[in-house]
Amino acid sequence: FSDSAASLTVKSKPVLTVSPSWLKPEASVALRCNYDNQSESWRIYWYKAVPDKSENGYRYELLPGSISETANNSFMIHGQTQTAGFTCRAGRGNPEYFTDYSEPKFVWSAVSHPAASLSVSPDREQHFTYEPVTLNCGGNSTEWRVKRFSESGDLTVVPNCSDWMKMSGSSCVVSRQSSSKAVFWCESGSGEFSNAVNITLNSLLLVSPVHPVTEGASVTLSCRLRGENKLSDVIFYHNDKLIQNDSRGELKISAVSQSDEGFYKCEHSGEASPQSWMAVKGELDSIYYCVSKPGSSSFPLLVVICCFKLTSCVPG
Repeated sequence: FSDSAASLTVKSKPVLTVSPSWLKPEASVALRCNYDNQSESWRIYWYKAVPDKSENGYRYELLPGSISETANNSFMIHGQTQTAGFTCRAGRGNPEYFTDYSEPKFVWSAVSHPAASLSVSPDREQHFTYEPVTLNCGGNSTEWRVKRFSESGDLTVVPNCSDWMKMSGSSCVVSRQSSSKAVFWCESGSGEFSNAVNITLNSLLLVSPVHPVTEGASVTLSCRLRGENKLSDVIFYHNDKLIQNDSRGELKISAVSQSDEGFYKCEHSGEASPQSWMAVKGELDSIYYCVSKPGSSSFPLLVVICCFKLTSCVPG
């Protein structure tokens, strides 16, 4: 998106907020743009941030139907299912002049998709301090970078994972982190975002799935100290409620249901692990809707057409 030559820039930067930060099925995303000297004479422009390797940052593309005719500083996005970045700015006058763009803000999805995905090895959310963690980017690109959003609100590229051409294939190793908790995701040279992953560092770990668990599947959570493979006498909590306190060192859920989704942590010898979110997805979460229609007169069968969230279909 390029401004006309007559456009001037006002040296004030709006602040964008997004809610929620982590996407849930069927949830809408609310954007809010706050800036100095707000009045009805301003129009708000909303953009999506697209990874751009030439800029080593992002290019901004105007969202369809997003130009506010008045100073309406909020905007709703429906049907967002993948990790995405957004920004905003305000303009007024004729010829129009603009504020700076806001800093980009992100909504994250834990669900991977074919164009871009992130996997972590060891395959868990919590890791020991200074433990090497391998980040693997996969999808429809040969060029990648990894971004990190820390608990303190800093957005950075990850050392050894920051240059499009200098990653070891599509993977890189993070051996030292400046923050005890951060969100990581891959960005491709073709402009795609991957799923996002929380990574937390601590001396006592809750070993839990890093990706959503399918409803009906079994899952085992355990507690670990560095150098010890298995602990006994472990206490487990679900959403801060004690759910198991005995000599077993593991929490086994034989058939996961939606009620099992939530925050988990463990406690051993008076020390508690950080909390980790365990997401649960339905067995048919990939199916968005199905419609049925009769076949043609020469082939009178009932045809069932299913549309999937990661693909599209048009009933014929």
